[in-house]
Amino acid sequence: MSFQNTGGVGVTVPNANMAASLDDDDFEFDNQDYYSLLNVRKEATLEELKASYRRLCMLYHPDKHRDPELKSQAEQLFNQVHQAYEVLSDAHSRAIYDIFGKKGLEVEGWEVVERKRTPAEIREEYERLQREREERRLQQRTNPKGTISVGVDATDLFDRYDEDFEEMPGGGFPHIEINKMHISQSIEAPLTNSDTAVLSGSLSTHNGNGGGNINMTVRRVTSAKGWGEVELGAGDILGPLIGLKVFRNLTSRCFLTAQCGLQFSPRGLRPSCSLMTARHLDQNTMGYLQWRWGPNSAMTTSLVRDTKSSHFTLALQLGVPHSYLMMSYQYKFQDEDQTKVKGSVKTGWFGTVVEYGAERKISRHSVLSATVSIGVPQGVTLKIKLARASQTYLFPVHLTDQLLPSAVFYATVGPLLVYMAIHRLVVIPYTQAQKEQDLELHRKSSATDIAKKKHEAESAVLLMQESVKRIKEAEESKMGLIILNAWYGKFVSDTSQKQEKAKVIDVTVPLQCLVKDSKLILTEASKAGLPGFYDPCVGEEKSLKLLYQFRGVMHQVISADTESLRIPKQSHRIESES
Repeated sequence: MSFQNTGGVGVTVPNANMAASLDDDDFEFDNQDYYSLLNVRKEATLEELKASYRRLCMLYHPDKHRDPELKSQAEQLFNQVHQAYEVLSDAHSRAIYDIFGKKGLEVEGWEVVERKRTPAEIREEYERLQREREERRLQQRTNPKGTISVGVDATDLFDRYDEDFEEMPGGGFPHIEINKMHISQSIEAPLTNSDTAVLSGSLSTHNGNGGGNINMTVRRVTSAKGWGEVELGAGDILGPLIGLKVFRNLTSRCFLTAQCGLQFSPRGLRPSCSLMTARHLDQNTMGYLQWRWGPNSAMTTSLVRDTKSSHFTLALQLGVPHSYLMMSYQYKFQDEDQTKVKGSVKTGWFGTVVEYGAERKISRHSVLSATVSIGVPQGVTLKIKLARASQTYLFPVHLTDQLLPSAVFYATVGPLLVYMAIHRLVVIPYTQAQKEQDLELHRKSSATDIAKKKHEAESAVLLMQESVKRIKEAEESKMGLIILNAWYGKFVSDTSQKQEKAKVIDVTVPLQCLVKDSKLILTEASKAGLPGFYDPCVGEEKSLKLLYQFRGVMHQVISADTESLRIPKQSHRIESES
């Protein structure tokens, strides 16, 4: 292994190869949680670590057991506790463990890192190695992006209900056709850490007439404050193009973008130029001012406010041939599917358009949206959009040239009903089946480890018996905290499927062993790492249910797996049956 010097005296750190070995996509962290094993917070002080360590050492010390088998099991658990304390009590090792996990401590090279380096410095070194790794990945990434748009003319569905409609001879089914299509694709080719080449092209057709173009762009990042790019293009309609674009941060709150181009069209040279400046008005608000000169000269100003729950845009354009005023609002629901509802109104010399729609995440990499556009003189159009990773699929369906209430109704209700049906009949069953399949694969791959953890937990329970007996006697003598029954795992409620079985383990003894001075305190870590515990249902949601007695009164508590727990506390009283 090679190393590189960072400039400090005697400070030598692992090179990027270590980061690659630690952060490889196939790298899996050890599932043993030292914090959970010692039942301490991740922010635990050295005094808290020492108190927990002494307590567990007294419980698992091999010299307390004469039986050879129990003595062997005690040695194994004692060593685990000792190893956890050694790592967490040392600031240097603890920083590495917090970042990389147990595997990070096993990688060669950390032993030559100067011991005086603080945890913050180790984290900075890790972030530096991460940046180097990202740069290496950049060299292999093409970042493909594409858009496919298919325009559908479905006006025959609704125009036949208009009073002036004349049905063609041989009527029958409405005539629906694809009248336009557009395909575009781009790829990036990193040349150096600061230079990137982008190759893009597009093909379009509308009512039998089509065309295409290809563009080549080279972008250079000149500094942390700006970049510039040169664009060369050619097409079968407008002719060759050459352009230049520059971006620059003027201040920490303001930036400027300038662009100029020259089009060699059959009608001669067509120059164009644009200038845009933007400024942060506050933490969530941006103001933009843009000037364009060329075939579509205009001056545009806009205000954009984006928060966690909403997105608002107000824009005004004055130009030739189009001038307009536009306002849009989007509300973001704070749910797992990232649902959004949006609406906008746009009015100008070309008429008025009102749009409303919704967007929802349907899978990990896919977002589906539907928008209804109602305009004069455009008519009614339904726009379906599917974004999957870096590919976008658009399906604008033109329903009618007139403002027909029936077209608006079906454009609004139709997609909603279709989505609900597909989501319930296809998406939900598929995702559930995929989740079950992933869980089953995970269980099979970790079966050996689960069996090992189960054996360790059972051994720990055997070693706890004498200590638990003494703790219970002491608690009973002062009417303190006594754990009557405790279960950990996945519980099945009355509303669950009947064929589903509960997957729980009895943890009465381990919890009673953790009682001290009539108190039971569990941290926010997963309880599967506690002494005497193991995971009975890998990959599924788990909870802890316990029945305890305090001052002669019985209580029941249900706690989520990673929820902190402090007993005694107020809870429902359980009537004991005589």
